[in-house]
Amino acid sequence: MKKAIVTGGAGLIGTGLCVALLEAGWKVASFDLKPGHEDARSIICDVGDETSVAAAFDELGWDRLDLLVNNAGIASPDRGPMAELSLADWRKVTDSHLTGAFLMSRAAIPLMRDGAGIVHMVSTRAFMSEPNTEAYVASKGALVALTHAMAISLGPKIRVNAVAPGWISDGEDVSEADQAQHPVGRVGRPDDIAGAVLYLAEAGFVTGQVLTVDGGMTRKMIYAE
Repeated sequence: MKKAIVTGGAGLIGTGLCVALLEAGWKVASFDLKPGHEDARSIICDVGDETSVAAAFDELGWDRLDLLVNNAGIASPDRGPMAELSLADWRKVTDSHLTGAFLMSRAAIPLMRDGAGIVHMVSTRAFMSEPNTEAYVASKGALVALTHAMAISLGPKIRVNAVAPGWISDGEDVSEADQAQHPVGRVGRPDDIAGAVLYLAEAGFVTGQVLTVDGGMTRKMIYAE
């Protein structure tokens, strides 16, 4: 049975990832600050903290890992005006996304065999921005670069890719106008992201790539009304 770790496994996208992997026959561990899906091994972990990551891997006790999905990170991009952004808040955001992916990957690599994969969860915000999102966007942009850097360093044994989700929702508080502005006619669902990760987990000839899953929104020109 193949084994996967999903960080941020208790969140919307993370739960969807755990469910999809479990249904596909994987053994799954969720690393999160909160308990994850009941059928996954739940490990409490702050991915941005070196000691917490080491303790989480020790608690897990696996001697083999086939897939690491670096999905954890502070979800709220808007941190207020940059001129008022504290260094502590900047580091809190970047540690949760970028440093967390580094620490988790560093710990996972020794457990990985030929054909294993790492998937970083980036964002369409790595390519386009709204105001007051500098820490989040910088983290996601750095993860895009980290993806191809790791792919070159770790190949051919380990493949490294990324998924860039767009607007992903559980369906609550989404208007018809929100749905209609997407070229595919709807906002994204967690299973859309899970499908992309499952594809990359098995795509033996794909590495160093970013798969954008956004319903076409980053390709749509939007004009002021």
